[in-house]
Amino acid sequence: MPTTRAHVYVHGRVQGVFFRATTRDKAIALGVKGWVKNCLDGGVEAVFEGEKDVVEKIVNWCKKGPAGAFVNHIDVHWEKCSGEFDEFSVIY
Repeated sequence: MPTTRAHVYVHGRVQGVFFRATTRDKAIALGVKGWVKNCLDGGVEAVFEGEKDVVEKIVNWCKKGPAGAFVNHIDVHWEKCSGEFDEFSVIY
């Protein structure tokens, strides 16, 4: 299966609703590597690397997010997989 990288910016009410923690849990369960962090503008930014179909699943999940989140829209930039990550982490 081919691998890919998605650099995602999530806009809306996505801070203070466990978006980062839930994203981490879902990424780990799916075997996706990368990171997630809050942005100063109130959004969330994440990088996902892994098998294309699995990365597409977590990107699609980001369009809704966890209960309590309200996602206005997401920006997704598809890139070549770098293989630089050993795990998925939350950046504080």
